[in-house]
Amino acid sequence: MSDITLPLQYSYIEALPEGCIEWQPDAITTPELVYLNRPLAKQLGLELASVDDNTLAPFFAGNGLPETIKPFAQAYTGHQFGHLAPMLGDGRAVILGEWLDSNENRWDIALKGSGRTPFSRGGDGKAALGPMLREVLLSEALYHLGIATTRSLAVVATNEPVQRQQLLPGAILTRLAASHIRIGTFEYFATRNDVTNLKALADYTLNRHYPELAQQQSPYLAMLEAVMQKQARLVASWINCGFIHGVMNTDNILLSGETVDFGPCAFIEQYKPGAVFSSIDQHGRYAYANQPKIMHWNLARFAETLLPLLDGEDSQKVEVLTDTINRFPDRYRQQLISGQRQKLGLFFSEEDGDTELVSQWLDLLHQNKMDFTQAWRNLSRVLRGDDTPLLEQVKEPSQLTDWLARWHQRLERDASHTSSLTDSQRAEKMEQVNPFIIARNHQVEAALTAASDNNDYHLFNDLLSALQQPFAENETTRPFATPAPEEFTERYQTFCGT
Repeated sequence: MSDITLPLQYSYIEALPEGCIEWQPDAITTPELVYLNRPLAKQLGLELASVDDNTLAPFFAGNGLPETIKPFAQAYTGHQFGHLAPMLGDGRAVILGEWLDSNENRWDIALKGSGRTPFSRGGDGKAALGPMLREVLLSEALYHLGIATTRSLAVVATNEPVQRQQLLPGAILTRLAASHIRIGTFEYFATRNDVTNLKALADYTLNRHYPELAQQQSPYLAMLEAVMQKQARLVASWINCGFIHGVMNTDNILLSGETVDFGPCAFIEQYKPGAVFSSIDQHGRYAYANQPKIMHWNLARFAETLLPLLDGEDSQKVEVLTDTINRFPDRYRQQLISGQRQKLGLFFSEEDGDTELVSQWLDLLHQNKMDFTQAWRNLSRVLRGDDTPLLEQVKEPSQLTDWLARWHQRLERDASHTSSLTDSQRAEKMEQVNPFIIARNHQVEAALTAASDNNDYHLFNDLLSALQQPFAENETTRPFATPAPEEFTERYQTFCGT
């Protein structure tokens, strides 16, 4: 029995007993703690600082949990690559319970890779060490870029092999999320015509994530609007940092607006709208530039589940939901250009022509195969009087100099809206939104290979430390700023890890 006692709560089980199954993780004989996010634990008020690794390891492996902890696996459905999968659910995960932090924020604490559940559908319920460490790197990268995401609290090596294409070392990840309620959770009850539990889920989601909407005249429609806004902001933030989620199935879209599931994800290097890295996305459904369109499609599936909960005739309800969903592209574009203005250094004014200015800039990046992250970052160097890094990346310098002239004119108009801001000060503000480093794919793979194959965590820890300060240019981050060789990126693929 673990010496760790956490006063977890179980509001989800209490509200939706038909939407989950209590289930114990598999026993692990020799668990070994290889990662613990101590700052996150402290931030949440989890009293782990004085607990030694030998005690933490079995707890985060799910071994000998206190009787007060009642792990459960959630049921859900989902559209996978556009096709409905009627029965999915947590096939290799359990939620240990819900933790309330000092601000009364509720967090799911979940184990991933903890063994088979009734939802495993033939899978082994396990996870390999590399993909779990990958989730740490990518979730921390997004978090420190200011993007809504689930967090990684701990990784335990199981010291048991996992069979994939080859035998790999096994691991269990501890993940935190504001909740694991997905569009697919709503689809689970909607596809079964279970309106009673569908309403219970909607009311629970309102209470947990959008309590301010519960008293509105049409609270479920208001919730749809709020979810749309969060997802518009999320996808815009992905696009503006060059992130590809890779598997935007409806069971991977959380109503909390957090990024979840980091198996096939990646960052682009050269700006390429059609970029795809996921090995299972053979037709580019979830390509980089397709992500807003796919989120719109996913939200339409969510809207369909709410149909039985609205008042009025079916035709009227369909019209209202359709009108609401059709506002998503505008919501997304507003979020996108808002972020792009900041990346361009336009902090004080908005003009209709800003969208065209960004489009012309991105066309330059695409035509010249420029590195997305470096190109944005180098704009601040231009303001400091050094345009060489940008000019060296273009085939026709005149095209860039023409665009830079238009950009400078726009900056002058922006400056007229503020009392005083030097070019150096504006460059500094831009460097707070344009990262110096991202989780570059070759660096991630090198770190994971060293940890998984050689039990060497030096590169993993160094990369993680750098990703936790992505906007800083210093001795910690510089080794991770170099793009991968083009031949690496051309053949690079990501995998879901199951």
